[in-house]
Amino acid sequence: MNKPLKLARANRILMLLALLWVFVVLLFAALRPTMFSPSTVTTVLQFSTILALVSLGQCLVILAGGAGIDLSVGGTMSLSVVLAMMSMKLGVPPDLVPLVCIACGTLLGMFNGFLVTRLKILPLIATLGTLFIYSGMALALTGGAAQSGAPEWLLPWGRGVVMSLPLPFITLVVPAFAVAALLLVYTAWGRWLIAMGFNERSARLVGIPVDRARLLVYGLSGLLAGLAGLVSVAWLGSGRPNIGQNLELESLTAVMLGGVAISGGVGGVGGVLAAVILLVTLKTGLLQLNVNTVWQVGIVGALLITVLLIERLTKRWS
Repeated sequence: MNKPLKLARANRILMLLALLWVFVVLLFAALRPTMFSPSTVTTVLQFSTILALVSLGQCLVILAGGAGIDLSVGGTMSLSVVLAMMSMKLGVPPDLVPLVCIACGTLLGMFNGFLVTRLKILPLIATLGTLFIYSGMALALTGGAAQSGAPEWLLPWGRGVVMSLPLPFITLVVPAFAVAALLLVYTAWGRWLIAMGFNERSARLVGIPVDRARLLVYGLSGLLAGLAGLVSVAWLGSGRPNIGQNLELESLTAVMLGGVAISGGVGGVGGVLAAVILLVTLKTGLLQLNVNTVWQVGIVGALLITVLLIERLTKRWS
């Protein structure tokens, strides 16, 4: 797919997501006008921070092709949080907790990459297996109980707000997505990922180190899941062994809703961030309207199918 077509597709996705977001906001404003306030904006962006970081890792894995998918992101996040909190009980200084959390996430992600690139296990099966392993270990190590005692110096950052914008969103999400966008567009590594996703056989023939690049992508996915876990600790003040529950499905929904082709090679990170904010806004609005959780899941699924159908139809018309 050439650059003009890619740009047109990306613009079409962003336009569609923007229209849907406006529609959602107007709908909730009509149903419950008191719902919109600076505190609601803060809540939406705070929840968006965790989902956005995990979705960015998922996006990179899928873009790289090779049937790539990371179903273990929720388990990676949960286990990283648990290991980081437990490390303090073993004598690790509280100042090093962020590094432990990020390092654990990176290593868990690299293990996924090892299974996929070295042992040649199908990514869907490999990461589904590690999802159960990581999630199970997080629960087994803690007995299902939250690990209290988060470093005090982390809390002001995790709960800090500047003009209704959470500090973690400003300091992590915005820079992470900006760097990812620049890497994909202006670096050889970014072009490798797109080439691998678009046609892996051709990428290998021209000398792109596909396995090494894919291993790195899984490591980055784990790193971003570890960062999301760090945000949860700084926000909630404790490490919860089930904090990553359902994030694998929500991140996959955000990536597909953001215009990334499930086969890889097509899409970008801008649409993914827009999709994350749309999803969290929708779920927050439904929650404040006291809509049952079961209906919330169904509505999100229907939204995903609708957007994909609209995008397909507009592509055909164009």
